[in-house]
Parts: sequence; structure tokens; C-alpha cells
Amino acid sequence: MGNLDIHVGKLKKNAFRYSKVRGETASRIRIPGGVIDAASMAKVVEIAEKYGKGVIDITNRQGIEIPGIALTDVDKVNQEVQSIIDALHINQEKEGAGYPASGTRNVEACPGARLCPFGCYDTTALAKRIEGEIFPSDRHVKVACTGCSNDCAKVRLADFGIIGMTEPQYDPDRCVACEQCINYCKKRSVGALSLVNGKVVRDTNKCIGCGVCVAYCPTRAWTRSREHYFRLVLLGRTGKKNPRLAEDFIKWCDEESIVKMIKNCYAYIEEYIDPNAVEHKEHVGYIVDRTGFEEFKKWIFKDVTLGPKAEVAKTMYWSGKHYDHPY
Repeated sequence: MGNLDIHVGKLKKNAFRYSKVRGETASRIRIPGGVIDAASMAKVVEIAEKYGKGVIDITNRQGIEIPGIALTDVDKVNQEVQSIIDALHINQEKEGAGYPASGTRNVEACPGARLCPFGCYDTTALAKRIEGEIFPSDRHVKVACTGCSNDCAKVRLADFGIIGMTEPQYDPDRCVACEQCINYCKKRSVGALSLVNGKVVRDTNKCIGCGVCVAYCPTRAWTRSREHYFRLVLLGRTGKKNPRLAEDFIKWCDEESIVKMIKNCYAYIEEYIDPNAVEHKEHVGYIVDRTGFEEFKKWIFKDVTLGPKAEVAKTMYWSGKHYDHPY
């Protein structure tokens, strides 16, 4: 198809994948929270058939890639995806120019309270809110939301993992001492409940706010708190350099504080990112490893006032790769 002058950095910033197939690329469709309307999905299919090879890739981060697009058709595809960008309310600097960044990854979410009986909050709504606050950005940050401590969204692989919590509310007048909540808390959670003098007692130090007691109580003696709480875990990552799971940072945290901390993270990155990083991208976890966690903590807590129930880890340790001596 002749020689093409490819500006790889510009291509990737525009949310197109640099393909191993000469002359081809793949369009990345951003879907915050993992929910897309049927009309937009139909548009994806149309683009795949018109400009690609009739194939759609579902990414690990709930986005979509349309492979097999000719590099000469990039501008046309950008025009075609405009209706999807509009329908999903994704921030955009110039209409018709496609996605203005690709560094900040798609904000993931499990179905949450929208569909799941164990979901403690509307994960999709929070994912979309965070998306509106942090996109577009070329900085390498991953955010994921999960409805409860089952962690179906695998948020411990993200830089900011948001796990839903509820403070179970107990009405002793409704309780018939059937012990179903106790049994299920023991089987499916941490065993934080016990029966004392015919009434159920919750060990507040042990309780993780998962809501299992609420889901299995037959008399609604247990209900969810009106307030939404969250467990925030930090700086999980995959990749070549010391992959690790995120560790617990705050429990019983409020939504406003979490959103502020995530936004503050971007200011921290701008201050400390390696100016020689490839394509001006550096994973935030590597920056924290370089500056130390206390400096990162100072930046993300700027203008943040945690609620009275919040409990913060004094120190943070991440497990890394450890190998025994040769067998």
C-alpha cells in the first residue's frame, strides 16, 4: 500500500494501537464502567465491518478494540466514533478528532448494586464520575471499582482500587435468632457475628462491611447503611518491573475523599514523572517507588478531609517478587 509516514506517538495518543501488521492499526473504544448502550455497540459493529475485518476484541479493562483498520482510514474512523463518544459522555477536546488521550486507562467496574444483590453501591455511576474527573490524560493510571469485597473487578491489580462497604444496621426487634446471618458470615465472609443472649452481636473490629448478613437475613433484621463506604487499596500493578497486588490503605472511606485523592495523584505525577520516560509515560507506582510513599501520601491528601469513621494504614508495604535459593 506504499510508504506511510507514521507518527507512532500521535497514533497511540489518539487511542489507536500500533499494530505488528504493516499498514494496520486498531481503534480503542473507551467504555467507562463497562456499560455501553445498544446503539453505540451497533456502531462499533458497523465500524468493524466497514473499516476493519469484522472482528471485535474485548479488552481486559472492559474496553473494545477494532483491529484491522488501515492507517489511511484513521481520520474516517475518528469521525465514525463521535456518536459513541457523545453517547458515553466522554470528555473530548475537539469534536470529530476521536479520543484525545490513551494514557489513563479505562475506569473498570463490576455490575455493582445496579445488578448484583451483594453490591454495596452503584459502581458504574462512580466509574463514570471518576472518568469525568480524570480523562483525558496521558498519564499512566489505572482505576477500578468493585461493589463488595468479593472483588469481581479484581481491583487489587489497579493503582486505585475501590471496594464497596456497608455498615450493617441491626434491628433486634426483627431478629428471630435463626442464626442464618451468623452461618453465612462464617461461610462466605470473616465470621464477625455471634449470638449473645438470643441476639446477634457484630464484632466491629472484624467486620469488613461486605453485606453478606444483609443479603441472607430472612426477616430484614439486617439492612445496609444509608451512607456508602469504601475500602481503598493502592498501587497494584502488572508489568515487567516487580508486579504486585494493591494493599489496603483506608477503610470506611467516603466517596468525595476518594475522588479528590485520585485527582491529586495526577498533580503528584506532573511534579515527579521522569522527564526522560518513554513517550513521557511512567507508571505511577514506579514514581512512588522512587519518591517514597510518604511523599505520595502528602500529595494525595491535599484538601482531603476524611469522615469520622475512616481508618488509615500508618505504613504501607507491598510484596514483590521473592525467590528461594536454587533447589
